[in-house]
Amino acid sequence: GRTYLLSGSNGAGKTSLLRVLAGLEQAHCERFLFDGVDVDLANYPRHMRSRLGFVHHHPVMFSTSVADNIAFGLRAADVSRPEAKRRTDEAIEWAGIGSRASRPPQALSAGEKQRVALARAHALDPAMYLLDEPTANLDENGRVLVTRLIDTIAREGRTLLIACHDRELLGLDGVVRLHMRDGCLEDAS
Repeated sequence: GRTYLLSGSNGAGKTSLLRVLAGLEQAHCERFLFDGVDVDLANYPRHMRSRLGFVHHHPVMFSTSVADNIAFGLRAADVSRPEAKRRTDEAIEWAGIGSRASRPPQALSAGEKQRVALARAHALDPAMYLLDEPTANLDENGRVLVTRLIDTIAREGRTLLIACHDRELLGLDGVVRLHMRDGCLEDAS
């Protein structure tokens, strides 16, 4: 239920850490706990993957529609068609992209694509969001809209780990600030 902001220079290891936590890269560590349970990151557990939503700073979009992009994860998770439709519609409304639901993602701005990626994660109802530079390369309006969505996730009591350089996000109240240097975490509070 907390928001963690992870800062650090380029190459410090922020994205690598998020990718390890999302199960996209392997890592070996002395001890790793998730929800109080020891986890072997070398044999990434399926139950952990289903509880995490990863949003990359350059989100992958399929050449279908915005709605299909949002529904993709639900189909992969074997959610029933009616439930997937309901959750997709809710995520579209939540992200404020209803007028773009039938458009191909190639017709979207960078900020709209980021909102689609957040909506795709939100539809899966994860316990923890891993956000890699969610406001990078966005114009002012895009940053404001994405930051609002991130704030709604935090107010829902979800855990967020956000790798970022954005001063607006770094300046938020009530967050735990972490800093990475040379692949090591240090408390930045």
